[in-house]
Amino acid sequence: MGFRVPELRNASVRIQHPERAAAIIRSLKEQGPSKLQVISDFDMTLSRFWCHGRRCPTSHNILSDSRVISEDGRKQLKDLLHYYYPIEIDPNRTPEEKQPLMVEWWSRVHELLVQQNIHKEDIAQIVRESGVMLRDGFKEWFDQLHEHNVPLFIFSAGVGDVLEEIIRQANVFHANINVVSNYMDFDENGVLRCFKGPLIHTYNKNNSVLQGTEYFQQLSTRTSIILLGDSMGDLTMADGVPNVENILKIGFLNDKVEERMGKYLDAYDIVLERDETLDVANGILRYILTET
Repeated sequence: MGFRVPELRNASVRIQHPERAAAIIRSLKEQGPSKLQVISDFDMTLSRFWCHGRRCPTSHNILSDSRVISEDGRKQLKDLLHYYYPIEIDPNRTPEEKQPLMVEWWSRVHELLVQQNIHKEDIAQIVRESGVMLRDGFKEWFDQLHEHNVPLFIFSAGVGDVLEEIIRQANVFHANINVVSNYMDFDENGVLRCFKGPLIHTYNKNNSVLQGTEYFQQLSTRTSIILLGDSMGDLTMADGVPNVENILKIGFLNDKVEERMGKYLDAYDIVLERDETLDVANGILRYILTET
């Protein structure tokens, strides 16, 4: 299985069908970089889940934990998290059951954020002051893709303005990146007044919210895909891509590992258990992009 991707032997790697995964990786290499595109989630996929022994913030948390949110607002946002997050990751509920509850959660969070008088010019500072970190190896990941002109599509249920700022502050916001996410809409004074639709949550990352399916049409010759996600909802992110020939699905299993492992192994080709790095993805990418 190792075929010059030594990272696949890392302790965090779990693969249910090694031969199948190896065959997909070999096909991706045969097709080469000109056929490749990458589709990735952002929060807890490109960004870390744990850092310095505590949970890292998502793009929503960065706002809700920041100084621009009132004490009461912060408490309400935490209460919503404690109620809805266990539902989001419950392995015994179907995505169909979760969907309306996720819409409810995201909508209530966005309503609360709109009440907080958030200024556009505060976002860079809020991100700087937060504990957010991209996964170890992020620079090599973003730079390799850019260098080989491989399009990176980030499909996020987070806050687009915040995640773009995170990537910018890390100096890796290259021209090959395209983001679809929940973006803020500011009034003429630069104050948040609403979020631009349609609402993207964990379980509707598919064609239904991709006004940008023309993005995938433009890339119709890019028939090889590496998909990165950390939830079952991320598995549909490539649904808008025409003529997919090869797709390698890499899943980060960050939380409730024991109870969710079975489902992740069934759904993802490679599962990374509590792995805060992009080492495996980088190793696979190096193998695909290196000419032999």
